[in-house]
Amino acid sequence: MFIALQSTSRGVVATELSDDGVPGEGAVVAEAALPAWVTEREPERPRWVWNDTSRWYPPLLAAGVRVERCVDLRLCHTILRNSAAAASSALTTAARDAWDAPPRARAVAASDALFDLDAPEDDDDPVVEWQRQRETTAGAGDEGRLALLLAAESVGALVAAEMRFAGLPWSVEEHDRVLTEMLGPRIPNARPARLEALVYRLRELLDAPGLNPDSQQDLLKALQNAGFRVESTSKWEIREIDHPAVEPLLEYKSLSRLLSANGWHWLEEWVRDGRFRPVYVPGGVVTGRWASDGGGALQLPKQVRSAVVPDPGWRFVVADASQLEPRVLAAMSGDRAMARAGQASDMYQGMVDTGAVETREQAKYGMLGAIYGGTTGESGRMRPRIEKAFPAAMAFVEAAARAGEHGDVVSTWLGRSSPPGVELGYDETATEAQKRRTQQRAAAWGRFTRNFVVQGTAAEWALCWMGSLRRRLWSMGAGSLVEKPHLVFFLHDELIVHTPEAMAEDVVVAMRESAAEAGRLLFGGVPVEFAVSVSVVDRYSDAK
Repeated sequence: MFIALQSTSRGVVATELSDDGVPGEGAVVAEAALPAWVTEREPERPRWVWNDTSRWYPPLLAAGVRVERCVDLRLCHTILRNSAAAASSALTTAARDAWDAPPRARAVAASDALFDLDAPEDDDDPVVEWQRQRETTAGAGDEGRLALLLAAESVGALVAAEMRFAGLPWSVEEHDRVLTEMLGPRIPNARPARLEALVYRLRELLDAPGLNPDSQQDLLKALQNAGFRVESTSKWEIREIDHPAVEPLLEYKSLSRLLSANGWHWLEEWVRDGRFRPVYVPGGVVTGRWASDGGGALQLPKQVRSAVVPDPGWRFVVADASQLEPRVLAAMSGDRAMARAGQASDMYQGMVDTGAVETREQAKYGMLGAIYGGTTGESGRMRPRIEKAFPAAMAFVEAAARAGEHGDVVSTWLGRSSPPGVELGYDETATEAQKRRTQQRAAAWGRFTRNFVVQGTAAEWALCWMGSLRRRLWSMGAGSLVEKPHLVFFLHDELIVHTPEAMAEDVVVAMRESAAEAGRLLFGGVPVEFAVSVSVVDRYSDAK
């Protein structure tokens, strides 16, 4: 059963939709009554159909209501609009409409107003769009893969809202201690002592009394005046310089980055009541990976992870998927030799055991080269051996690369498609320099599509992992979302669960079982183990 929700000037119109796609009569529910009404219907396990999870779900969570399933029409529309599997559908070929616009409501916090029904009335009918999407997936002819992707994407949107609502436990005192230890005490409107000392030293070493190392233009000029042929202030280029200023300059850049990205101002803005609540953006990257629209959740530096501390009597269960992308490649390509290596808890060591390479390091660099198209260094040197040992896997990514070079679209395992390829064309009047630039653009796009099919499918596996784990966690214990084990952090192939200490070992089991279930959902009986390393810790920094 499906129930579509649409905000109007009269209240929320709730329309029950049968499994065969027929809408029933709509009921009008007052704003204040919606949480109770949803709670009454939730035992029937409906899929709530709405335009944006980030708009509808946070107010429900704030009212103490957790829903099991939904259809996020905006996220699903984006996938279908761009999917090659739906290329001939009415949805894909139609003119762009309101469903192609970005969400009109940013994710809201639990402290915000319950429902923003004073906003302009929705002009994008969820029932009509839901029917259009059902017709599209039914006609895809892909054995239900696209439908699974839409379900996984919608679950991911629920998880994102729940993680922001629950928040990542954060110790302000520990964060302040780390900053003070590394930078010196906080000085209002001035650099901390450690940074100021480094500035003084850099000015001396570069003979630049007025140097402001925070200004790229100023720093570049100082380096060039000191006789260095540099074209940027990137740390990669600076490391090539042989000069006493290099070490303090790299240290300054690192500490300055910490101050600007996760310093005291960040702490004041993003941590409230002992919780860090970033804004997650599911499907924010073309591969399907998540992005962040505030707080930098996907870039938490190791320096501040000691501040991620569970509540008294609670612990963190931290899990990350081991060699996720190589395992995904083995499953997608059907490479039997690679699948055998993927049955090991350490896949890189499994590759060594097959005789493909001599060391784990060689296996790692060889696979990174295969997935990302590396042709130089250790990746390039290992490539012939990887091609010989795992021919089906290498042929799979090579085919994706060639498609990209020719401007073709490639798709993930479940059907998320890449953006249109680079328009290359053929111009017999082009100069040699122009032809080289065209070839370089084609090669770069080929590297993108090579990685797209693997990274995007890994993102799909991660969504299924989260969805399976979310279901298992909800069955543990009693109480509200934050009174039982719950997800508090996600980073591509890593999850953190905040759990009462007594349930930690049950969560460990759930982490592993969910990973295995995600593999079965995507790839059926393909003999690739999706291993996860799991640890129970008292702070995030202890997990690595």
